Amino acid sequence: MMHVNICDAPGRADTPHSAQYYTRPNRTENLRVPNTMRYSFLVFCAWLFPLLALSVRGLSADGSGPCILLRSSWQTINVGDIGHTPGVLALLEKHMHDAEVRLWPGDVSHGVREMLEARFPRLVVLDSRDKILEAFEECDFLLHGSGPYLVAPDSIEKWVQATGKPYGVFGITFPPDRAGEREVKLLSEAEFVFFRDTVSLEIARDKGVTCPIMEFGPDGAFGVDLRNDTKARQFLATHDLASGEFLCCIPRYRHTPQWVIPRKNIAIDQKKHEVNQQWKEHDHAPLREAITKVVRETSLKVLICPEDETQMALGKEMIFDKLPSDVLERVVWRQDFWLTDEALSVYVNSAGVFGNEMHSPIMCIGNGVPAIVCRWESQTSKGIMWRDIGLGDWLFDFDQENEVRAMPEAVLTMAKERDKARLRAIEAL
Repeated sequence: MMHVNICDAPGRADTPHSAQYYTRPNRTENLRVPNTMRYSFLVFCAWLFPLLALSVRGLSADGSGPCILLRSSWQTINVGDIGHTPGVLALLEKHMHDAEVRLWPGDVSHGVREMLEARFPRLVVLDSRDKILEAFEECDFLLHGSGPYLVAPDSIEKWVQATGKPYGVFGITFPPDRAGEREVKLLSEAEFVFFRDTVSLEIARDKGVTCPIMEFGPDGAFGVDLRNDTKARQFLATHDLASGEFLCCIPRYRHTPQWVIPRKNIAIDQKKHEVNQQWKEHDHAPLREAITKVVRETSLKVLICPEDETQMALGKEMIFDKLPSDVLERVVWRQDFWLTDEALSVYVNSAGVFGNEMHSPIMCIGNGVPAIVCRWESQTSKGIMWRDIGLGDWLFDFDQENEVRAMPEAVLTMAKERDKARLRAIEAL
């Protein structure tokens, strides 16, 4: 992971990029995102990017497109966390094609940087303190990317102190334990803040956040369009998985056991480990039941695959090894991790995704693939976005036993009514 100390960043320079030349634009009520019962990602994009363009209007010294500093790429152990950045980059490319984007990453190791640069050849990745300081001087706007909370308050504070230039926040959750005075102040002073679930939006209002543009706005990973079709075709051919003829199933512990990842080099969290062990049968028995129903009642196969690096072993232990022998004949267990581009290439060839993760379903819906989400309270309120975009009947709260019991039948319905399910996924955008 790249760590850069910019505490001694230069003060504000009297240049056309500096705060001296920035005037906070007036907001009018017609700039607010429409308050509807079901939020649309495409409608959201139609509102966000004009707002961003308004925020940076007139800041470019030579009349060229704006220069945006994207603070994102928090970690690389999860294809969904990786997906935040390319999703936002793809949306910026589409809606602000004249903008220069510089990425200030947390971690783009293990092939992630190369994947991003292959898809976005104009992208500038800031990999040194000097490049970050240069970006502070030359960029017009800081955009904080999607995340489980306001991930980089330090970075925003340094940006404001050194430049006085504007910033905005795109698609975060705002859990109560991350909603202190510091976060409230930073969000209030942003040009706009979009929360990826309406529960977070209400928490922000209750905590006193006063940002002039503060609305629901889906996670940036909805915009991911990465592909690695070569790897995907090889994997699918090796395991005899025909396009449209299989579902993907994703396991998950209640808490990600990052202590089992060697490069994390962290001690076991005994309390979280005990919770994981306590709930792992409860949380995976419904997935096994769903797989069994699909295999026995349809022609589809099922691929058990990971969203993060800890889930290959979990999928084998709690799903694959516990399936009936007649079902196992049409089930594939993926043994190794993959990057977002290959994962998404596999997902778009599937008939749908279900399981205990969030971001693979997000990327699936963003690409018109049906996706059922199972969640619990310790995952924060992010799963509520499924209700917000009109997919509440594809959201199952595993803290509620009636919803645990209902989930396998919903997966079977998705498998049997594939055309209808795909149309619903497309309409959710």
